[in-house]
Amino acid sequence: MSLNPTLGMHHVALLAQDMDAMRRFYVDLLKLEIEWQPDPDNLYLTSGSDNIAIHRASSLPAEQGQRLDHIGFILKEPEDVDRWFEHLSDAGVEMRSQPKTHRDGARSFYCLDPSGTVVQMIYHPPISDRN
Repeated sequence: MSLNPTLGMHHVALLAQDMDAMRRFYVDLLKLEIEWQPDPDNLYLTSGSDNIAIHRASSLPAEQGQRLDHIGFILKEPEDVDRWFEHLSDAGVEMRSQPKTHRDGARSFYCLDPSGTVVQMIYHPPISDRN
């Protein structure tokens, strides 16, 4: 059997208890567009090249189930990292790190979304420079 390569990872689904807080974070702060909201318990967002599904959960898994380290949003320029850090900090988003340039030339920081998912805002040259 011959397989074509994948087109990359462009979809993630997140669980949330507070849908309004998640909407504010991803739509108002990160500027994603609502692609579809079939009901109050499901929200599908896009930046134009990806898809994030947010599903309401009555409780979030504690010690069992799948583990996700973080999700990342690619930024066009290294200076964008600092601008996004200031924007999200000013909005009261909980930060996990300061902006940092990595050994491979990437620059990023980490913060938390309202459900506690770690979000990385990153300039990553192999991807950023292609766009």
